[in-house]
Amino acid sequence: MAELTREDVIEALGAKKSLAGADLAGLDLSEVDLSGADLREARLSAADLHKAQLGAANLYGADLSDADLRDADLRGADLSAADLSGVNLLGAHLTGAKLEGAILVAGKR
Repeated sequence: MAELTREDVIEALGAKKSLAGADLAGLDLSEVDLSGADLREARLSAADLHKAQLGAANLYGADLSDADLRDADLRGADLSAADLSGVNLLGAHLTGAKLEGAILVAGKR
């Protein structure tokens, strides 16, 4: 499978396509509206999700290690079993987010 770009992700979201299992590691997805997106088991390690809209997104089992989630909207997102080690959550909105079984290890400052 070819490496996805920011534009590919935005196009897939517009077409309501699933991004489950997609390799999005290191992508700049800052300020992208990913609300309600299917990102189960997606690889988002070191991705820039600063100010991204992830409300009600399905991130079950996703690898978000070392991602930048500053000021991201994660309200109602399913982060169950997700790897959040090293994630920057400064200013992120997590009201109603599911975090059962998520890996939460402090990151760098």
